[in-house]
Amino acid sequence: MGDIINKTVGRRAVLAGGLAGVSMLAMPAVLRAQDRSLKVGVYGGYFKDSFDKHIFTEFTKASGIAIESVAEPTGEAWLIQLEQAARAGQAPADVSMMSQLTILKGQSTELWAPLDAAKLTNTGNLIERFVNKYPDGRIAGIGAVSWYITLVTNTDVYKEAPTSWAALWDPANADKLGLLALVSNSFLLEVTAKTFFGGTNALDTEEGQLKAFEKLAEVKPNVRLWYRDEAQFEQALKSGEIPMGQYYHDVTGLAASEGHPVRSTFPKEGGILDSGSWAVSRASKKLDEAHEFINYMCQPSVQATLSRKVGTSPTVKRELLDLNEKEFAAVSTDIDPIIPRYDLYQTKSDWLNQKWTEMIAG
Repeated sequence: MGDIINKTVGRRAVLAGGLAGVSMLAMPAVLRAQDRSLKVGVYGGYFKDSFDKHIFTEFTKASGIAIESVAEPTGEAWLIQLEQAARAGQAPADVSMMSQLTILKGQSTELWAPLDAAKLTNTGNLIERFVNKYPDGRIAGIGAVSWYITLVTNTDVYKEAPTSWAALWDPANADKLGLLALVSNSFLLEVTAKTFFGGTNALDTEEGQLKAFEKLAEVKPNVRLWYRDEAQFEQALKSGEIPMGQYYHDVTGLAASEGHPVRSTFPKEGGILDSGSWAVSRASKKLDEAHEFINYMCQPSVQATLSRKVGTSPTVKRELLDLNEKEFAAVSTDIDPIIPRYDLYQTKSDWLNQKWTEMIAG
């Protein structure tokens, strides 16, 4: 059980701002003294441990570049630290794994060093959505890892798997749902738009956003728990106390493999695909090493290792991977995903949070 919780904590609670500060951990001084080194910031806990064990050591063997891994603190705290340090010409990490919202916010202050496509020959392997660009086309970030939020059910309570996100609205599911508590981490507006209004472009206008809020409000009688604590919902899902909801595909699959009566379903409208990207502080003096690292991480073999060892969904194209059907299904799907509207959480954050509180989870 602990492994499952740690798995989610390392990767995602940081994005949601749900962890206390994480201390910085460094490699031994002898490694840092080598001629070529790079500081890389990743989410803490299980996630960082997995990168240290399975990824960074292999990169050092391949490149001769020593990695000093840094455990990033919570939410936007790391973005603020990087901004403040960059103004002083310092880089607490050269390369950092950042949420899509922090990538956008960092662009507004030119925090990210533009990346040179000519030095990133492996980015052609990537699914196009995983290349983050400044408005003028300069590359601001490159997809590092991704993961899915799906429709999950307790198999003792639901013998048949649901096929659509519309199941959340079904009156038969009154008081049975566990849903994420924030507008900006549940992505339920996007789910509503894709399920009932033809796609997330329905959220382009305030009128469309209000329609989605009104439709989403209809789900409230079915919600037993708006959760911030992933472990709380996970336990309730396993026990059948809260037998349906939204949760992380990989973690649910891991729980099922350990014998718990749970399943993860990719609805016909798609799972919610969230992700983190590599970005380089403009204060970094290690641009060559940073490019070498990011290019290495875009290899299909490395992405396959991440899927197998860390449980992330690959950012490279399916046909380039040597994952078998079972390995791929454990972390991903070929069904077209629901992509969160990160742009709205940057430009309309206060309004969306206010409406969410008034109409949905207040």
